[in-house]
Amino acid sequence: MSSHTLELAAAAASLRAAASTSKTSLENAIDDREDDEEVVDVAGHGRMSSLRPMEASSLDVTEIGSASSLKLPHSHVLTSDRVRRRSELSRHPPLDSPPAIEPETIELPVIKEYAGPYSRGTSSGIRPTDISFQNDVVFSSQKDDVEIAPSFPSSLAPSIRIDEDTDSTAPVMSTAQKAALKRKRLTNFMTLCFVVFMNGWNDGTTGPLLPRIQEYYGIGFAMVSLIFVFNAVGYVAAAVANVYLTDRFGFGKVMLFGSVLQIAAYAMLFPPGPFPLMCVGFTMIGFGLALQNAHCNGYVAASKENVPTKIGYLHASYGCGALVSPLIATQFSKQSHWSYHYLISGGLYALNSILLWFVFRGRRQEEIKKEVDDLSPDQDAIQTNKYKQIFSIRAVHIFALFSLIYVGTEVTIGGWSVTYVQEKRHGNSNAGYISSGFFAGLMLGRILLMWLNKKIGERRALFLYALLAIQLEVTVWVVPSLVENAVAVAFVGMLLGPMYPILLNHSTKILPRWLLTGCMGYIAGIGQAGSAVLPFLTGLLASRFGITSLQPFIVSMMSTMIVIWAFIPRARMVPV
Repeated sequence: MSSHTLELAAAAASLRAAASTSKTSLENAIDDREDDEEVVDVAGHGRMSSLRPMEASSLDVTEIGSASSLKLPHSHVLTSDRVRRRSELSRHPPLDSPPAIEPETIELPVIKEYAGPYSRGTSSGIRPTDISFQNDVVFSSQKDDVEIAPSFPSSLAPSIRIDEDTDSTAPVMSTAQKAALKRKRLTNFMTLCFVVFMNGWNDGTTGPLLPRIQEYYGIGFAMVSLIFVFNAVGYVAAAVANVYLTDRFGFGKVMLFGSVLQIAAYAMLFPPGPFPLMCVGFTMIGFGLALQNAHCNGYVAASKENVPTKIGYLHASYGCGALVSPLIATQFSKQSHWSYHYLISGGLYALNSILLWFVFRGRRQEEIKKEVDDLSPDQDAIQTNKYKQIFSIRAVHIFALFSLIYVGTEVTIGGWSVTYVQEKRHGNSNAGYISSGFFAGLMLGRILLMWLNKKIGERRALFLYALLAIQLEVTVWVVPSLVENAVAVAFVGMLLGPMYPILLNHSTKILPRWLLTGCMGYIAGIGQAGSAVLPFLTGLLASRFGITSLQPFIVSMMSTMIVIWAFIPRARMVPV
């Protein structure tokens, strides 16, 4: 063998020995580093560095990201813990003994989509793109195979975002959609205001026509007061039947029925028939008005926001109707065909019926409010005996009693003041305009005094208004001046105006919301019954003691209101 060959063999042997020594020293360094240093996991998805450059090429990476084989030295017996630590250390070569050759990095594919329970949609609030996966290396005990498996490291937990406070199914409304809903809510509210306007129109008509009715039929104070009694019968009947009719037919149909009933009643009053027929007509008017009044108050009181303001404007519409109707009724009271005034009333109620149908379409209150996003937070209904629930609440009866006295006093002043001024202050037929002044004050008080109600508190404000109204009514009683009496009556109307809206607004804080419409119907029905009972008592007193008894009777009723209001609870006494 030549010397050259021997030299080559010796060089190869020395190289093999050096390589073996280097490998052994590197493995020993790794074993020592396992015991002395902490392993820091550096974020790097799917990356793996090989400690042995010559053996890195033996990794077989498939499309799903698995390495088929990795040749490990059999000179060491590796436990599973040591194998895992070695795999983690293999990503970071030791700082003190870097390898002679730059280690080759093998890029493993990253799993971008996971077909799991969260991959079907984002309704749960988790988006598939928000979940990242990291490939951990797990060494198998069979033939040293390596498997790449997806895991959910704790370091990735913040990347999973679950929106618990937001409803992912709730549609996001655009500005145009919000404006459309606002217009629909305003349309509904204005329609209800027109309904209440017509209620005021009806109540403001009676006062100026009352002396004309007495003259036409040749009857006295007690007999003509029967129209108030039969009107009260209709109100009480509607208060009792309101809950049943609402549950059976719903808000829209009951409102339309009440309006159509008004048309039929005015058709009976248009030709001045016998007086008993007029009493039947007033019974139908009372029934229809009570249904509409209850539902208007219940709808607005169950609104989502601005309830006190809405109630104030709603009942200001009543004052507006009661202001306009005496101006027209006074003119008809001077004519031979005085009953033609009811023809105008019937035409207005025909318009009211058309509006109710086209706006509400005979639907239930819950459907209408849901369509315009005006459901109150506690709109749930309790499917039990509502009559039993309503009548078992003590506050309901106190509210109803106050409503009876208040509405009765209001209608008594608006109706009998004309007769009082004509007989005691020697006024002529134009005294009917005093009734318009009273209801004009009523309308303005419900709008202009809202700021004062909020400033001093509604409960305190009502006491203040009642005391001032009593003082003004005393001046009407003792001061023999037509002008002063007319001005005082107008200011009395302004002070009485906010009382009914305050009553209804306070009832929404006391009464349960699921019974609100039924309670409103009962309160309004009893209140409208007061519009018949107190004027009827006034007629009886006038026939016995003369019309002079009107003023002390009104003062006593206002004093009674103060006493009743003191017994009304301040806070909710029943569960919501």
